[in-house]
Amino acid sequence: MAADPSGRRPRHHPAVNDILSTLADANAALADVQGRLDLEFRASYPDHANPAKLVARLKRVQEEVAALKDLCRDLLTQKQELIDRISVSLVSQRGTTQRLLAASGLPPLSDADEAAQNSLDQVIDEWMAHMKPIVGEDKKQDANQILFSTVIY
Repeated sequence: MAADPSGRRPRHHPAVNDILSTLADANAALADVQGRLDLEFRASYPDHANPAKLVARLKRVQEEVAALKDLCRDLLTQKQELIDRISVSLVSQRGTTQRLLAASGLPPLSDADEAAQNSLDQVIDEWMAHMKPIVGEDKKQDANQILFSTVIY
């Protein structure tokens, strides 16, 4: 308890003093039990196998996995948005290029240009196929599998 400016303990009702005393005793008993458990675990288990610490670490890892899963979903969403914007932009630029070539009298796009366009279309189609929901027993997709299987070369 905090002392008043004169250095004396503040006065409480006797029932409050009894409760505060009981709580202080309980806190000391719990600290003693925690200390004994820590000593027992250190004596019974190797350095990094303390069950209490492993449970705490497991909880932290589960929280971090949930956060990473959210970040992966956000990354996939941003990747999809980028692919959509690039695809729209490239289609528009390709059309503009074809019109400019025709207006200037230059030859149309070459076979190599067509092959590059077809390759890009194939990559986008593969990405879209990966992003479709899995139908069957396990309807949840593994975000890491989606992320790593959709690397565009």
